[in-house]
Amino acid sequence: MKRLRKLKPGVVPRPLKIWFLIHFVVDILFALPLMVAPTAFLSALGWKVVDPIASRLVAAALLGIGIESLLSVKSPAPTFVGLLNLKIIWSSAAIAGLVVSLVFAAAQTSRLAWAVAGIFLMFDIVWIYWRRRIDE
Repeated sequence: MKRLRKLKPGVVPRPLKIWFLIHFVVDILFALPLMVAPTAFLSALGWKVVDPIASRLVAAALLGIGIESLLSVKSPAPTFVGLLNLKIIWSSAAIAGLVVSLVFAAAQTSRLAWAVAGIFLMFDIVWIYWRRRIDE
């Protein structure tokens, strides 16, 4: 495996800032309808069973992490390190929870659920890549 080159201490590269902005947009696009009308939103996407309380809790997490992604774009490197750690923990736990649920409910799952797991996986890979490169 190729060893990643560490960035200079204190440097937050522009591509990482762009990823934070992309993350903000994706989180908000999912969080707002999930918060306002979870049953209608998820049913329209083919979700079979909707728990509005759990859906709104997920929306709250997405709003919190997404908005903080936007607010932190001009922050120093240590802030990015902390947020990358949080994003890695959140996306890894989400992937684990989704995959376990999807495997045990294989007959009742939708493609959307697997797509959501894929989105979390994509972001998890991005966050791990940048966390391995950025230094405080």
